[in-house]
Amino acid sequence: DKNNNKKQNEAENTDVKEEIKDSKQKIDKQVGELKKKLEELENQVKRTLADYRNLENRVQNERGEWILKANKQLLLNILPVLDTLILVNKHSQGKDQNINLSVQQFLDILKKEGVVKIETLGKNFDPVLMEGVGTIEGTEGKVINETRSGYLLYDKILRPAQVTVGAGKKGDSEINSE
Repeated sequence: DKNNNKKQNEAENTDVKEEIKDSKQKIDKQVGELKKKLEELENQVKRTLADYRNLENRVQNERGEWILKANKQLLLNILPVLDTLILVNKHSQGKDQNINLSVQQFLDILKKEGVVKIETLGKNFDPVLMEGVGTIEGTEGKVINETRSGYLLYDKILRPAQVTVGAGKKGDSEINSE
């Protein structure tokens, strides 16, 4: 009887051990699947977050571009007023301090908004920054006269300068042609 009970207990223990082993394998398999799903969900969340950040950056950049374009158009509409003030100042030979002050304030405000005057006089002609409106006797390729000031807006051309460029001396062209 004891041997039978012992054999029966051993058989039951073996069955229990196998059930535990099977259960453990099932649980390990489920844990593996859950870990895989968790990793997939984490990757999906990371991709979604990255997409959201990219969208946020793109919207911010587009907003900045719209503002810059709106500012550019406003500035292009205002620059002729500055041109007129500069002309009046030039014709009054700088004697009218009110006009001098107005021009300087105007330029200071533009500078605060990222607008910088393109320096042209005495420089080599640069077709990217300057628009040649004529040539006169003078050092070849150098800007001799500025007809209209040019400006940059945050290092991009707002309006090119209109300039007169030196074409060399009359004697130079005769010498060069011989």
